[in-house]
Amino acid sequence: MAETKREIERKYEATGDDVRLPDLTRVRGVAGVVDKGVVELDAVYYDTPDLRLAVDSLTLRRRTGGDDAGWHLKFPVATGIRDEIRAPLSPEVPRTLTALLRSRVRDARLDPVVRLTSSRDVRQLVDGDGTLLAEVSVDAVRAVRLGPGKAGATAAWTEVEVELADEVDPDLLDRVEKRLRKAGLRPSESASKLARALAETAPDVPGLPEPAPAKTLDEHTAGGHVLGYLRAQRDALVAHDPAVRRDLPDSVHQMRVATRRLRSAFKSYRKVLDRTVTDPLGEELKWLAAELGVDRDQEVLTARLQNHLASLPRPLVLGPVRGRLRIWSVARRSGSRRKTLAVLDSRRYLVLLDTLDALLESPPLRPAARRPVTEVLPKAVIKDYHRLAGRMAHALELDSGEARDVAMHEARKAAKRARYAAEAAKPALGAPAKKFAKKMKSVQTVLGDHQDSVVAREALRGLAVQAHLAGESAFTWGLLYGREAAAAADRERELPQAWHKASRPKLRERLRD
Repeated sequence: MAETKREIERKYEATGDDVRLPDLTRVRGVAGVVDKGVVELDAVYYDTPDLRLAVDSLTLRRRTGGDDAGWHLKFPVATGIRDEIRAPLSPEVPRTLTALLRSRVRDARLDPVVRLTSSRDVRQLVDGDGTLLAEVSVDAVRAVRLGPGKAGATAAWTEVEVELADEVDPDLLDRVEKRLRKAGLRPSESASKLARALAETAPDVPGLPEPAPAKTLDEHTAGGHVLGYLRAQRDALVAHDPAVRRDLPDSVHQMRVATRRLRSAFKSYRKVLDRTVTDPLGEELKWLAAELGVDRDQEVLTARLQNHLASLPRPLVLGPVRGRLRIWSVARRSGSRRKTLAVLDSRRYLVLLDTLDALLESPPLRPAARRPVTEVLPKAVIKDYHRLAGRMAHALELDSGEARDVAMHEARKAAKRARYAAEAAKPALGAPAKKFAKKMKSVQTVLGDHQDSVVAREALRGLAVQAHLAGESAFTWGLLYGREAAAAADRERELPQAWHKASRPKLRERLRD
């Protein structure tokens, strides 16, 4: 079973190997320094032959020695902050960890690339009550390169590592750093021991090759800009995969957004990329977004119903309403979560990622790709706007009811596509695209709130039926249904004004200019 630890640390290095720590009891808040002795650590780091993990600042190691021997997988969170996922020692990489690396590793091998042995001199900083504040270690490190090519190349250095204890104010690290700097230590130029070992044992070994389009298309061309945007979304898709597997907050939503933005860009910028190539990939992205949506939609719906229920006065909550909602949510979420993980483990998903990489490395460019970005992108955004305008006109002319609900949902998807097209163009077109995207988002929000009420009413009706069949009062579910119906009516009344503000010709004229 893997466990996760948030690691907040900083690394320092000195000019020579003789590293002397200053008196750290002079750091405000530190009452004592406890010498914990020297620990011998032996770690073997694993990566693909083309160092995919190292390129993305991930580390995977098998370490013995110390009180945390085992497999460690580290994901960067921010500068100096990483999530370390631990698993027990075993001969092979545990499946719990390989699953978290699947979006990056795919079918490639994980081989030993570096062995690091460290003689770690540990000191603990404590407060007046003896509570641990941070651990300071002086590490004498020796690195040996493994694998073909540079096997046997070595490097050695000494560094200081300061790791914050759980639930301690990070400001302590600033105060400790001030003392270390005065003693002649400086922040390490390498983000990790592995990064330094790779650089010093084989400085000429390349990481992942640059995609070909980055070398052939200028960023000021339509193709260069669109491909840059697509790469960013591909990277987001890959990066959110392990977060979804770890069930981190909002991870499913963010991964789903990346798939939608990719698919939307293929459609909006079809003058740049050949749609005979992008359309099939877009269908696969649609499949992935739909599969992810099962989990995400259930998460959002449950939160919505819980909030509505919490807002009701107690006398209006009749029967075991909260318990029924909890059972309903757990049952649906459990099934949707299993399905999401099965999708991420599927061959179809890995083929999708490989196909996306192949498209970015050898893009199917159309003639417009080499034209100026200011000539191509505004036309694409405005075309998406006209598509939205047609759907809005249709939705607004219908009476309230199921047909209008469907038409508003279709308009919502068109508003999202127009917004994504403008957001993709924002780095090139600046303020006009930013303002246009903001207006499209405002329309999308009204339409989205309406669609959420449609989905919530369907769920509430189902819960009411379950309660009735179980002999429970369905009053509360009916009350919530009525509130949702009223909210939907409010959104329908707001929509004409929201659309009027977003559809002013001046917005489109600024895009053209």
